[in-house]
Amino acid sequence: MSEQIKIDIPPQEGRGFWVAKGQTFSVIDPEGQQVADLWAMSISAGEIDWLSTSQTRDITERLFPAPGESFYSEKAKPLLTLVQDNSPCPHDMLFPACNPGLYERAGLYDHPNCRDNMLRALQAADISLPIVPDPVNFFQRSEPQANGKLEVLASNNPPGGNVLLLAETDLYVMVTACSVDFHPTNGGHCTGIQIIVG
Repeated sequence: MSEQIKIDIPPQEGRGFWVAKGQTFSVIDPEGQQVADLWAMSISAGEIDWLSTSQTRDITERLFPAPGESFYSEKAKPLLTLVQDNSPCPHDMLFPACNPGLYERAGLYDHPNCRDNMLRALQAADISLPIVPDPVNFFQRSEPQANGKLEVLASNNPPGGNVLLLAETDLYVMVTACSVDFHPTNGGHCTGIQIIVG
């Protein structure tokens, strides 16, 4: 039995890690109400493929996979399977990662953001992508309203709320603890995220 690896992601930061095909990992919200943005990519024979939220919506015909269903890549291949969903949140696959422009529109400059945190994790792993894909936003409440409006509400994830994911192929995974601290998204303040691999 392999030893578990624990990765603590501080508030408003991100981390990248490798998982092998068949490995599982948990994304845990220790304090509650904290959104975790996730990206994943496979690199095989020099070719790169990445988790695509639009392909996943198309293939599963859902806004978000149910337990037992997969997240698919840009090339329509299963990358991750949602094994367990231990959170009351609907999660999100519609919104992009928070980025400098989001904060600048709110009058906040040089603010930590998930897009830059993701790009730093890619750079540290010497990986480059032709685009910045949209993430899977675990524990985020932003489901479409009856009038079609998309409104990000405060997460209702409880302390310890988590998801368990299975790698369908060797992957580099990046997770950020969402940086939004001027909106209810993360309950009004940012906390950390924990990853347990194995």
